[in-house]
Amino acid sequence: MSIEAAAPALISAALFGATTPIAKLLGVQIPPLMLAGLLYLGSGVGLAVLIAIRGLRRRGRHVVRLRIPKDEWPWLFGAIATGGVIGPVLLMTGLQTVDGASASLLLNCEGVLTALIAWWVFRENADASIVAGMGLILLGGVLLAWQPGRLALSSGALLIVGACLAWAIDNNLTRKLSSNDAMSIACVKGLAAGLCNATIALAQGVSWPGLSLVATTLAVGFAGYGFSLVLFVIALRTLGTARTGAYFSVAPLFGVVVALLVWPAVPHATFWIAASLMAVGVWLHLRERHTHPHTHEQAEHAHPHVHDMHHRHDHGFDWDDDDGHTHVHSHARLTHAHPHYPDAQHRHTH
Repeated sequence: MSIEAAAPALISAALFGATTPIAKLLGVQIPPLMLAGLLYLGSGVGLAVLIAIRGLRRRGRHVVRLRIPKDEWPWLFGAIATGGVIGPVLLMTGLQTVDGASASLLLNCEGVLTALIAWWVFRENADASIVAGMGLILLGGVLLAWQPGRLALSSGALLIVGACLAWAIDNNLTRKLSSNDAMSIACVKGLAAGLCNATIALAQGVSWPGLSLVATTLAVGFAGYGFSLVLFVIALRTLGTARTGAYFSVAPLFGVVVALLVWPAVPHATFWIAASLMAVGVWLHLRERHTHPHTHEQAEHAHPHVHDMHHRHDHGFDWDDDDGHTHVHSHARLTHAHPHYPDAQHRHTH
């Protein structure tokens, strides 16, 4: 896998991972539901501004403006409910009792659960190195969540694992939408989830934080949830769900760095064992290669694309080939072999 192909998932992971300990810091002054609402509102509002700016820049260009097809709306509603409402509430509540570094590493479970759902429910292909890597990450997550001297997982850790499960379901549902405009998908999810969480918080008697705290939280949400989600959707389109989840598993490593800067401490020995297991698991993901002869069936559709090996077509309009674009185009039946992953063009059986 080239670094260019992996870059959206890795940058998305860095932004989201760094957000977790910052959210814990903000959670000292903001109740969980209101915090989740503000983070997602920051995501939705910030992306809405970017979409408006993009529209002005594209004025006069030949662009087919896509809307999410009605038959894909159930996937969108499901993604909003699981990833935009349930997941954030569980995470913000769990962060009340789990230290920032441990919480950041626990978020590795999201990648594991994302892959398991992709493999078992949606039948996405998985090579041996990916399976082995996910196993190591899962083992590290369990070890990290286990409380020394107890025979049970802490309630805070279980809440964070529950958030990971909600986001794993969200990731697989969002993959069904990934051929649509990534920024629009992330914007809709952010606005819907933010309004829902903030409304519930206000109904429970929670008051708005101070203006400066609101502005800070909105900015954190835009970067860590909004822009991060845009890049994640792009990665889903190009890498598939399980492999995107694998690369996204590096998110807690960035979170740990930020957490240890905010709360200087000497981590427990199990922390380092868990971190080592997870690091080896991520390395196995990064070294995975997938090549075999495969066939692309004839198709006609519209989605964002550039003129790569799967898009060799002419246009009836002037267009700069240095930038991606969207229009209805046809694919002839093609059989070939090259390194690939279960992206929008390679969702075939094995």
